Amino acid sequence: MATQTEDPHRHPPYWLALAAVLVGLAAGFFAQVLAEIIGTALGSPSGHPTPAVYIVSNFVFDAGFVGAAVYFGTVGRWMGRREFGYVRTSWGLGAGAVGLAAVAYYLVTLAYSAVFNLHGTDRLPSSLGVHRSAWAAVFTALFVCAVAPMAEEFFFRGFLFGILRRMPLRVGRRELGPWVAAVIVGLLFGLAHFDSAQPEFLIPLGFLGFVLCLVRWRTGSLYPGMVLHSLNNSVAFAANEHLGWSAVEIAALLLGSLAVIAVVTGPLAVSRDGVTARSAGSA
Repeated sequence: MATQTEDPHRHPPYWLALAAVLVGLAAGFFAQVLAEIIGTALGSPSGHPTPAVYIVSNFVFDAGFVGAAVYFGTVGRWMGRREFGYVRTSWGLGAGAVGLAAVAYYLVTLAYSAVFNLHGTDRLPSSLGVHRSAWAAVFTALFVCAVAPMAEEFFFRGFLFGILRRMPLRVGRRELGPWVAAVIVGLLFGLAHFDSAQPEFLIPLGFLGFVLCLVRWRTGSLYPGMVLHSLNNSVAFAANEHLGWSAVEIAALLLGSLAVIAVVTGPLAVSRDGVTARSAGSA
């Protein structure tokens, strides 16, 4: 597989990956507990938090992992925007990678579901109160379809895969480091959803994590993976929650989510040589 290499001057040490996972978990759980304590003080039932508390706790949990990746990636100047994957790529390369990855993922998922006769759904949107109020539905859609793709692609494909894919593993002339890294990150990605997805669906989610790593590797950019991640979450959100949405409404959800992602992450984009769009325009 031909890839677009990034060739940073230094390679971050592999222990950063484990450190970020552990610190991210600790920071995320601490932030969740703090959000629930504050919510209880403001009147939320301690045993059954309100949707607002659930939504805030999920936002801050993901923020814990993002913060850990930023800290460990930048404290030693190991990683910058380019190494994290905020790199512009061609529309043709990005669309082709997203299309192939989507076909592979959905075919494998359909086959897996048919063989094991699975009909489960994602528990997260319901726990966030998507059916209880309009504002809860809006913020749940924002989290599931925009925030989660940004945060999870940054941590799993930008940080973890960005470090682990450099493992010096070869068989003959074939480089196996990125493939082994994709398997490891895919497994971690699947396990990260144990609280929101039914156990039998962790395998397809792990495969999705693996495929997203290959998209990151093939394009050298996080952006195509964010598009596929948002597409998958948008379709799953509308379908699994039985919202009765039309194809037009689902498309609007996807486009709105991509717009949020573009506004938040677009300014971070650099060219292959690390030059930002603003810098390139003023040169």
